[in-house]
Amino acid sequence: MLAGSAFMAVSDIGDRRPGALPDVPPRPRYPLKGRSPALVGRAAECRRLDELLDTARAHRSETMVIVGEPGIGKTALLQYSLAAASDFQVQRAAGAESEMELAFAALQQLCAPLLDRLERLPEPQREALAVALGRSSGPAPDRFLVGLAVLSLLSEAAADRPLLCVIDDAHWVDRSSIQALAFVARRLLAESIAIVFATRDLTPELERLPSLRVDGLEDDAARTLLLSAVSGPLDARVGERIIAETHGNPLALLDLPRGLTTTAFGGGFEPDDPQALPRRIEATYRARMAALPREIEQLLVLAAAEPLGDPVLLRRAAHRLGLDFEMISEAERVGLISSGEKVTFRHPLVRSAIYGAAALNDRRAVHLALGEMTDPGIDPDRRAWHLAQAAAGPDEQVALELERSARRAQTRGGAAAAAALLKRAVALSLDPARRVERALAAAQASLQAGAFEAARALLWPAESGLVDELQRARVELLDAQIAFASSRGSDSPALLLSAARRLEPLDLRLALSSYLEALSAALFAGRLAAVGGRARDVAQAVQAAACTGGGRSATELLLDGWASLFTDGCAAAEPTLQAALSAFTEGSIAAEELQLLWLATITAPVVWNQTQWDALSRQHVEAARNNGALTELPLALNSRSYIHLFRGEFDAASTLIEEARVAVDATDASLTPWGQLALGALRGRAEEAVPILDLAAADASERGEGISLTVVAWARALLHNGLGQYDMAVAAAEEALACPTHSAAAAWGMVELVEAAARIGQCEAAHEAARCFAVIAEAAGTDWALGVSARSSAVAGAGDAERLYGEAIDRLERCGMRVDLARAHLLYGEWLRRENRRVDARVQLRSAYDEFASMGMEAFAERAGHELLATGETVRKRTPETRDDLTPQERQIAELARDGLSNPQIGARLFLSRRTVEWHLRKVFAKLDITSRRELATALSRSEFRSVDVLSARSRVT
Repeated sequence: MLAGSAFMAVSDIGDRRPGALPDVPPRPRYPLKGRSPALVGRAAECRRLDELLDTARAHRSETMVIVGEPGIGKTALLQYSLAAASDFQVQRAAGAESEMELAFAALQQLCAPLLDRLERLPEPQREALAVALGRSSGPAPDRFLVGLAVLSLLSEAAADRPLLCVIDDAHWVDRSSIQALAFVARRLLAESIAIVFATRDLTPELERLPSLRVDGLEDDAARTLLLSAVSGPLDARVGERIIAETHGNPLALLDLPRGLTTTAFGGGFEPDDPQALPRRIEATYRARMAALPREIEQLLVLAAAEPLGDPVLLRRAAHRLGLDFEMISEAERVGLISSGEKVTFRHPLVRSAIYGAAALNDRRAVHLALGEMTDPGIDPDRRAWHLAQAAAGPDEQVALELERSARRAQTRGGAAAAAALLKRAVALSLDPARRVERALAAAQASLQAGAFEAARALLWPAESGLVDELQRARVELLDAQIAFASSRGSDSPALLLSAARRLEPLDLRLALSSYLEALSAALFAGRLAAVGGRARDVAQAVQAAACTGGGRSATELLLDGWASLFTDGCAAAEPTLQAALSAFTEGSIAAEELQLLWLATITAPVVWNQTQWDALSRQHVEAARNNGALTELPLALNSRSYIHLFRGEFDAASTLIEEARVAVDATDASLTPWGQLALGALRGRAEEAVPILDLAAADASERGEGISLTVVAWARALLHNGLGQYDMAVAAAEEALACPTHSAAAAWGMVELVEAAARIGQCEAAHEAARCFAVIAEAAGTDWALGVSARSSAVAGAGDAERLYGEAIDRLERCGMRVDLARAHLLYGEWLRRENRRVDARVQLRSAYDEFASMGMEAFAERAGHELLATGETVRKRTPETRDDLTPQERQIAELARDGLSNPQIGARLFLSRRTVEWHLRKVFAKLDITSRRELATALSRSEFRSVDVLSARSRVT
């Protein structure tokens, strides 16, 4: 609530009055370019706000979160920013304690005046925001897509002139809104937008934004402010005590002296805890209210219960209560409230003081009047909430209305709001069975909102009123799902498996879904899974389950295939997994099945099917983007980057990896950067790769995420093989092989083990690893698998090496897996050199060197170069000379523009506004010295490398 400028500087104090505080300096002023005068004692804070506004005027966005205790002056600083921004458009929103349960309530306040620009947004964003604000119906939008839509909307508005957004009482803003607004604040850059939040405490959503902590006034400023609030003489000692005991809190200095005698400050006031001062300030407001007539007191309670301050609704509700609304002018006279276009309180503490002091029956009466006077067709959710607050006991009709409101909140993406509404519905439920169902639904909504402790707390009322075995099983399932979602840790598989077993005789569909979740949890936990939830435990339970036998749907095939993989390995699982992949490739995927699509995507490399890996990973990324599933997008992008990496398309992979990093940063996700790990290992820059691998391993261990430990171990083995550190490669590869889920990374580790063990003379280990991989390759039957198997067998000495190397190169050329092909040339060339066939070796080693160098595999290229030198070839190292200084984000934007994406499409891809994309492209054009998009392809290609002679072919005849 943006109250009047109660703390604004008043006129300079003239001669000291009798009894005035000694040595009071003149009122401090801070003349700022003709703007409003600074607040008393707040010159530094006002300067920060002016700098923020100047930055926005210079077409760079900036955000500030003003943090401080109640009454410290946050709202006054917002008022100052509004007065200083006379050349800005202004949009305002304020949190209200009673509206924290209404999804997107604050966002509606902020965006409503701008919705005439909604049609300018890209269609997915437009639809998401329209659904979130209740303007249209549709599937629940991803919360980050809603944030992206708000970002685009504000950017469009700021195109006309600078835009200032102020959000007061952010600690009371509904969670859906604060998540969207924090997302916007983090992604702003090249727009003329300033955003200022005011909050008592930094919420998790606001912690990463620039903040300004506001503390009590210094003594001189506090004296000045105190004297401005005292109408008569004030004893100096009493004044000093007030200043000391209020700790310079401006609202306390202004309002506590009103109506109090000097002796009232004689003792016992000193606040010892942080809440004591707000309670004391509230007490002064309650005292003022108590002096008013009963009818005015009821009107104030009515206004305090209606956060929108709608005078039409308040007038109708007052009439319903038999009150004369015009009498509220008396409350205005004493400075508690102001009315006009909206009815607002002097300060949020006034509202809370009045509402808190009201008798319970009075609060219920005003809520009932407000509920009955709220149009159910226009605002059914606020009507339901008011009626719920008015209920004196269980009321099934009101509970039903809350349940309907919760469903509406869910469809708008407001899971947190749905949880709060359902929690209140639980309390009002008469029917025990409905009470349990609502408690379960509330817990599920809290889980979806990421409020894990709240979800756990809601299981208790469900458990205490259980009426049947199915509901008990659902409680157990929710408890397990909360554990998995909150940590993905080692305990989750056993919990999910237990719930699935309990559900099996009760609900086959839910049991099937639960078994799949248990398998996913076991996959994530890997070697770190607790007893009873290890991969084999889960797989055997799935295979024994009645609900999974003989199923032919894509989901059931995937479930059966992964269970077989866990128990019997890749070769045994291959036919079922391949059938599942075919079903997923041929079918369509609904938004709610995106997690299944991720599981299908990572199945493709398990069976070494690069064609389906390409198709499914592309489908996964497109589905995540098209459905606005931004929380699923980082997984999809990381998975997609691997097919590019194995093909040697490092630029394309880097673009996806950077996009995934941006998505993780924008959505606050917790995800191992799988693509970055593999890229670092393939490039072979140990100084860059090792710290990333170490950090990823530590994070994965802390989260109990064994799957990431396997990926890290494989990446280490790959890195060490490239660097020629074969003993270290063996150790890392053996760690990757310890994966109990037989993941793709474990099989890749097996291949690395063959090469490393052979190079350090561990022939038996190399031979055994090659033999095990040959079984996998034979079952897969793809050129990729068979080509790598032929190469591994040749390295291990398991057959005619020349024939096997020839087969490997032939097959790997056909499937297009350039990394494995280049390694086949390298290993073949090394074997030929050891066979003293130097001329033949040079052909293979030159091919390997060229391929490695062109892909950017520096360690392997250097290894191939050393081998060439040993054959008598002169090698001149490639010298990459970057012809531009594009940042990673600029290069990514340039590449997307080169590929034909429009600025809005690029912005949607990278969580940026259209104008920020335009700003980046202007910098790109200047750095590349071009003037149009048509020149990007040539300029980017030219900027990659200017190479010195790769090789100077000078043979030495020996």
